[in-house]
Amino acid sequence: MDGERLILIAGASGYVGGRLLKALEDAGHRVRCLARRPEFLRPRVAHSTEVVQGDVLEAASLGPAMEGIDTAYYLVHSMGSGRSFAEEDRRAATNFAQAAREAGVRRIVYLGGLGSGPQLSPHLASRQEVGRILRESGVPTIEFRASIIIGSGSLSFEMIRALVDRLPLMVTPRWVRIRAQPIAVEDVVAYLVRALDGPVDDCAVIEIGGADQVSYREIMQEYGHQRGLKRLMIPVPVLTPWLSSLWLGLVTPVYAGVGRALIDSIPHETVVKDNVALRLFDVHPRGIREAIERALRHEDREMAATRWSDALSSRAAARTWGGVRFGSRLVDSRSARVPCRPVEAFGPIRRIGGQAGWYYANWLWRLRGFLDLLAGGAGLRRGRRDPEQLLPGDTVDFWRVEALEPDRLLRLFAEMKLPGRAWLQFEVEGDGAGSTIRQTAIFDPIGLLGLLYWYALYPFHALVFRGMLRGIVRELERKEIS
Repeated sequence: MDGERLILIAGASGYVGGRLLKALEDAGHRVRCLARRPEFLRPRVAHSTEVVQGDVLEAASLGPAMEGIDTAYYLVHSMGSGRSFAEEDRRAATNFAQAAREAGVRRIVYLGGLGSGPQLSPHLASRQEVGRILRESGVPTIEFRASIIIGSGSLSFEMIRALVDRLPLMVTPRWVRIRAQPIAVEDVVAYLVRALDGPVDDCAVIEIGGADQVSYREIMQEYGHQRGLKRLMIPVPVLTPWLSSLWLGLVTPVYAGVGRALIDSIPHETVVKDNVALRLFDVHPRGIREAIERALRHEDREMAATRWSDALSSRAAARTWGGVRFGSRLVDSRSARVPCRPVEAFGPIRRIGGQAGWYYANWLWRLRGFLDLLAGGAGLRRGRRDPEQLLPGDTVDFWRVEALEPDRLLRLFAEMKLPGRAWLQFEVEGDGAGSTIRQTAIFDPIGLLGLLYWYALYPFHALVFRGMLRGIVRELERKEIS
């Protein structure tokens, strides 16, 4: 039990950060989380964990968060931030490093990426630049560099799983022959936890990886073997990064923008060249077989502890709305009365999206998701974290849960590519003899393009939303009969 020192996590809503948070809480550490949207994170943390509002891109917000901090974890990167990601990463790391130095933080721990050479991809080069900025801050910094991370809900694992599950025949680009040293997410978290008291007094770059060095082809073959799937892979000499990223976007949960960042990084071998981590830390990394086996065990439960797609930073580059004039808010609202209590009426609403679908014209939703993928958005492939339960901040296909009041309200914010901002809201109100469900679509258009979008698609939206509400009512009637 360590109830004295206070630990800060920047990036606790992310895939690795969420797992690290749970490990530190279970070990009895006092934890403070920095979050842009605290309301999304608070339902996911222990009662003893602090959640403070702050943004690494806003230097003024970091001072209060750093007060009293012993060790600060920096698990932030901007893979989904579009073309400006390198500048954002640089500014965020500089702000964080300066705030940590001014607050007298004892140690910074950062998770970066393996890879070396003069021709690093922009994303990998940016992640290593972040490590350099943190190390040059004057605060002792441990920078772990990892290859691809294998775990239920991880970006790499979801990509591999989708490819092998869906494609009996794969035309593979050259990058499937590149060697990597995949590491289980449990081992990554173990290294991060041990860095609290690791025998490193100053700054260090420490490479970490699993027990095996394998190609991406061998990783897919091992996954197929464990699933009992036989897959034929035909290599082709030319498949451009753009085509590869589009291919990933169509077949896997990875949308094109993130897919391009992955493809750009893959041509570099990501293998450990210095095994100092094995000498410094009491961690014995798993091999690829056990890493996939454990990931499958959790993935098959339909709910991972954390998912890469639920992190705010995983979405496609969000549009900056500062200074943009929106037109008049456009609203489409309708209601239906049902002869059941609010707790029952809210059930189908709580389960919306993912495998349950949208209760009407699911093929139209899939078409909209496909068009969003082509535009560089997330599409429908993110699904849901859990088929039954929702929390603020969860992704639901190309929506995100902005507000949730159990059995009363669900408000979803659209993360698809749009000329404006959009919400879909459900409200349930009981009246003693039954309940009223109100469904409201809200759109803030940007200029003429936004207005054209709304009115051009209004007949389809009216059809789909009307059918959705009727579908929810039918689902309630079906359950009542059964």
